[in-house]
Amino acid sequence: MEASGFKRISCDRAREIIKSIPNLTIVDIRDRESFELNHIPGSIHLDNQNIEMVLNNTKKDLPMLIYCYHGNSSQGAAKYFVENGFKEVYSMDGGYTKYSSYM
Repeated sequence: MEASGFKRISCDRAREIIKSIPNLTIVDIRDRESFELNHIPGSIHLDNQNIEMVLNNTKKDLPMLIYCYHGNSSQGAAKYFVENGFKEVYSMDGGYTKYSSYM
C-alpha cells in the first residue's frame, strides 16, 4: 500500500485482478457518455449523483478497482474511498485509454 492507502497498478495487473478476484467492485469515474459507449465489463459508473449510494451500499472489506481516462483522477477517487473506510483500493495507471488499447 502506498502512503495514501491505495495501490497504483498497471493495466496488466488490473486485468489479472479482474480475472482472479470474483467479488471485485470495479468503478468507472469517467463521464456517463463515455461509460455508456464502452467500459470494463461489470463496472459501475460513479458520479456526484450516486457516490453516497455507492459508499453506503458497497462492502468496505471487499477489493475495489477504480479507473478514469488516464489514471490521474482515479487516484483522487481511490484516496477518497480509503478515507471513507475501504480497505483494499486500486487505481489503474493509464486509465481506460490504455486499458482499451489492449483489447
